[in-house]
Amino acid sequence: MAEALAFPSLAQPAWLETPGLSRSGLGLRAAGESDLPFLRDLYAESRAAELAHVPWPAPVKRTFCDSQFALQHRHYVAHCVPAAFLVVLFEGRFVGRLYLHWTPDDLHIIDILLGAATRGRGVGSALLRWIQTAALGAGVDTLSLHVERHNGGAYRLYRRLGFREEEGGHGGHRHMVWRRPLAAGASVS
Repeated sequence: MAEALAFPSLAQPAWLETPGLSRSGLGLRAAGESDLPFLRDLYAESRAAELAHVPWPAPVKRTFCDSQFALQHRHYVAHCVPAAFLVVLFEGRFVGRLYLHWTPDDLHIIDILLGAATRGRGVGSALLRWIQTAALGAGVDTLSLHVERHNGGAYRLYRRLGFREEEGGHGGHRHMVWRRPLAAGASVS
């Protein structure tokens, strides 16, 4: 793609330094322009099953995915401020992306996308547990996300890790929220 897509330069908040990922073989780092080819390929891979039934030649499908990636990227960097755009590494290899947006009350997972070869290996669970710890460190009350209605595997994973479906879903997505656990002995008014 000829057009350069930039990531915003933003000082990362201290809570992004939450320890624990390396014990799982995971790492995160800020995404940069040099990561765009990997991120484009990852996005195209995520759309492959959906486009398998479309009677377009492979180069047309790829051009479509590249244009959709660029539109999504521009939307995220324009509308999700402040945000962290992170590349996920597993055992030293690029395996996914994690995009986070925060407010004083909520840490929102804009996108968590892992390559197909990485799924089912505990990477998603480890990332989500790390994000839950980061949310606690950031002092926010909730961790939120949207999951596609047809993505039953991700939905079950989120439920298993304490996310609950709430109103606020739109189109083909469910809105899910994880809330900060109450301190032992605390009461709800």
